[in-house]
Amino acid sequence: MKQLIDNLIEKGYLVTPNIIDAFSFIDRVDFVPENIRNEAYNNIPLPIGYGQTISQPLTVAFMLELLKSHKGEKILDVGSGSAWQSSLLARIVGGSGKIFAIEVIPELSEIGKKNSQRYKLNNIKFIVGDGSKGYSKEAPYDKIIVAAAAFKKIPEELYRQLKIGGRLVIPVDNSIWLVIKKSEDKFEEKEFPGFAFVPLIEK
Repeated sequence: MKQLIDNLIEKGYLVTPNIIDAFSFIDRVDFVPENIRNEAYNNIPLPIGYGQTISQPLTVAFMLELLKSHKGEKILDVGSGSAWQSSLLARIVGGSGKIFAIEVIPELSEIGKKNSQRYKLNNIKFIVGDGSKGYSKEAPYDKIIVAAAAFKKIPEELYRQLKIGGRLVIPVDNSIWLVIKKSEDKFEEKEFPGFAFVPLIEK
């Protein structure tokens, strides 16, 4: 894991101390299926079952750097899968923060919960549901991050569930978008093309 982290730092994808700390503490090997654990430190996406993947470390680092999370924040993690990213976020926000990890596939949500329990993280709430609609019960959020690609446009609910000043990082088709909420109806948006994701499952 150290070699992978050093490589991401050298290439400029990992920059911020609290994100580097999370990558160092939360080991990716604990979030991939046992039969492919020998590939956990390769900088590639890996299958986790049910047609889903654990994202490439480079992509996760890039998205977390865009999100700019801090201690004490409340974050919605859409498409939590095997919970590596959820656990990284839980480490970043600390005990005073809260991660709401929503996953549409019940079996994956359960796997993610078990994976994160290895780290005794008590600031993640796992939810089974359609993440394209967000999770309005706990809105608004300081930050929202999405691990699967929306088709053509960002779901409206995610705009609404973000606090003013909050940041949303989401793949749309083959780009990652950063959205900063300036007011209730004004958003600053920036596109970063050249990525590939599994599609966001909507019910």
